[in-house]
Amino acid sequence: MKLVIFGLGYSAGFFARAALAKGWEVTGTVRSAEKAGELSKQGLHTLVFGGFAVSTPLAKILAEADAVLVSAQPDENGDPVLGALAEKLAVAEKLRWIGYLSTIGVYGDHGGAWIDETADCRPTSRRSRQRLEIEQDWLAFGERSGKPVQIFRLSGIYGPGRNPITKLRAGTATRLVKPGQVFNRIHVDDIAGVLMASIEKPRAGAIYNVTDDEPAPPQDVVSFAAEVSGLAPPPETPFDPAKLSPMAASFYGENKRVSNALVKRELGYAFRYPEYRQALRDLAAAGG
Repeated sequence: MKLVIFGLGYSAGFFARAALAKGWEVTGTVRSAEKAGELSKQGLHTLVFGGFAVSTPLAKILAEADAVLVSAQPDENGDPVLGALAEKLAVAEKLRWIGYLSTIGVYGDHGGAWIDETADCRPTSRRSRQRLEIEQDWLAFGERSGKPVQIFRLSGIYGPGRNPITKLRAGTATRLVKPGQVFNRIHVDDIAGVLMASIEKPRAGAIYNVTDDEPAPPQDVVSFAAEVSGLAPPPETPFDPAKLSPMAASFYGENKRVSNALVKRELGYAFRYPEYRQALRDLAAAGG
C-alpha cells in the first residue's frame, strides 16, 4: 500500500506513523526543506511541496499512489494540492482513495443542537467559508475524475503534547464559563483510526464527522485534566468576548453537538476514546 500525505502536520503525522506500522509505504510533504529534514530523520520519507511546483520524485510517487490524504493548509487561492495536482491525480491509475481533512467549523452555529452530516452548513468565519468551498471543489473533482473523494470534518483535535494538561503545565489553560456552551473534540488516535477504516471502505463523495461521543463544556474538560494530572485548575472566568482574540471569540460564537453516528454505522469504527476522560487519564499517565 502506497500512501501520499500532503501536509505532514500534527494529525497527519499520527496517521503516517500508524500506516508505517502496518507496513505501508508512506511519503509526506511539508513546505520547508528544514522541516523535511527533521521528519526524514524520524523515519518519515518527506518531500517539499509549496503548492506551486511539483518535483520529479513527487510526480512519480503520486503516479504510483494507492491513497492520498490532503491535510495541507489552504492559501489565498484555495487548496494548494488541488490547484497544482488535479491533472496528475486524475490520471493516477492505482489511486483508489482521496481523503480531505476539513473542519466541523463549516456547520457554523446551531444553538447547541445535535447535528449530523445532513445539517445545513452556514459558516460564519472566513476560514470556515473557505473550507466549505474547498470541500465542494474536491467533491466536484471526484465527480469529474471518477476518483473516490472523502471529506472528513474534524472537531477540536487533541492528543500527546497538545491537550489541556500541557496547557495547564504551560500556564495557558483557562476556564471560561459561557452557560450552555459545549465544544466537540477528537483524539488524534481516532482520527487515524477513522481514516484507516475509510480506506478499507471507500465511498465516493462521502462526508464524515470525526468527533467523539460527548460534546462537553470546555471548563469541565480543563477541570478534569487538572484533577487527573494533580495540577491546580485556573479560576473560572465569566465569558466576555471583548477580552478574547477575534479567533477565540468566533469559536465561542458557535455552539453545536456533532454526531459521529455515520462513522460508526457505515465504517464500523469503534472509537478508542469515545469521551475525553479516559483519554486524559492516559495522557496524564504518559506525562502529557
